[in-house]
Amino acid sequence: MDEDEERRGDRMNIQYKKGVLELCVLSMLSRKDRYGYDISEHLSGHIDISDGTVYPILRKLKSDGLVTTYLVEDSGGPPRKYYKLTQSGKEDYEHNKTQWLGFAATVEKLLKGDLDDE
Repeated sequence: MDEDEERRGDRMNIQYKKGVLELCVLSMLSRKDRYGYDISEHLSGHIDISDGTVYPILRKLKSDGLVTTYLVEDSGGPPRKYYKLTQSGKEDYEHNKTQWLGFAATVEKLLKGDLDDE
């Protein structure tokens, strides 16, 4: 793969990720409250993201009223800021999850040729 092909591939992947990372964060928070570093580490273990990617998403979710925060004292260090879905966040997550799964299923069918013209 030459350098131009590699850049195009990375650019395409970045666009895919940008469209779905917020949904991934909401999904994680739908299961349990988490702190930012925990979210970032978990996502980066499954999706190639750079350090600091998650924090702007968390700030946006908070300003949109989809999450709230609270502090938990840690015996070995400073308090951790935990993020928790609001009722609005739960509703937003369920709505967007349904839309994403339908969209992803259609794209998968198109890519496999299952929706070709007859």
